[in-house]
Amino acid sequence: MQVYVALLRGINVSGQRLIKMELLRKALETLEFQRIQTYIQSGNVIFQSGQTDIPTLESNIAALIQEQFGFDVTVIVITPKSLAFVVANNPINMAMIADPAQPYVAFLSEQPTIENITLLAGIDFGHDKLVVAEKFIYLTFKNGAGKTKLTNAVIESRLKVKATSRNWKTIHKLVEIVEDNAYYSHH
Repeated sequence: MQVYVALLRGINVSGQRLIKMELLRKALETLEFQRIQTYIQSGNVIFQSGQTDIPTLESNIAALIQEQFGFDVTVIVITPKSLAFVVANNPINMAMIADPAQPYVAFLSEQPTIENITLLAGIDFGHDKLVVAEKFIYLTFKNGAGKTKLTNAVIESRLKVKATSRNWKTIHKLVEIVEDNAYYSHH
């Protein structure tokens, strides 16, 4: 069994696309996942599965949500290794950041082309900055994520990939949960 994290995009946002975490955990049991845990309402699921093909996991989870909850949700599944990569390779000078939620990281469904990265990087987002690293984009917002023009929709349309973002606090919490989850499977 491998530990994975599934990041769901755009659920439980301002009263839209509501999914209760308890019902989501129950639904995911039908995919034979084990040690299913969720963290907050934004759609972060830690689980273990014998399935090793990530695109299959993503499409199975998305199909299940469509069937059980009636809407189409982008699902991005990452490994503990990817999560560790995101934390270890943070290019942002944390001393310059007052907001503990930052940076945000956009997790991409696939690696964007150099051309599309160049297009996105060429746009002036004012004081808001982005750094692309493989399938991840580190984002910093001068006035918080609520006011930026550097939105998930812009990232998706420019890079031609699906994306979902999490803040730095959430990412650190996911690392902790993943470590606990993996620990219990070996003891």
